[in-house]
Amino acid sequence: MDRKLRIWKLALERLWQDPAPDYREIARLVTEMAVSDEITLRQAAIQAMPSLRNAAAKKFDRATREIVRRRLGLIHDALHALTAPQFGKRGVAPKVPTPEERYRQMLGLPLGRRLDPSEIHQAYKHAAKNVHPDHGGDGHAFHQLAEARDALMKQR
Repeated sequence: MDRKLRIWKLALERLWQDPAPDYREIARLVTEMAVSDEITLRQAAIQAMPSLRNAAAKKFDRATREIVRRRLGLIHDALHALTAPQFGKRGVAPKVPTPEERYRQMLGLPLGRRLDPSEIHQAYKHAAKNVHPDHGGDGHAFHQLAEARDALMKQR
């Protein structure tokens, strides 16, 4: 698949830089991309197909030409993202927060320091105002906030 993506990218760049591009050739290329396994590429290609059909039918003006260039830019960006080398920790799964970190995030408390019980209670009261069932909130979310407060208070 990587080889096919590179071929599509080179062909698209060649056709895009042409001063008088053949819109039928571009439409054929984008139609191939529209059945790709890559979701972002497929979506960009499907969005570009109607404007390319208009341009290929010679029923286009300057605005249609500009729309086609923008749509091809989206396809080019998708192809570039798929073919660019990946460095660093991009493939690593995100860190799963601990229960205490999750509770602190629910209450809007900072992660890196020790908390006072009054600070926990005040953050709970502030967060509970938004999710309390009497004020149009969700009962389940309110119970989760109470659980988070209780768990953080027990640690003190």
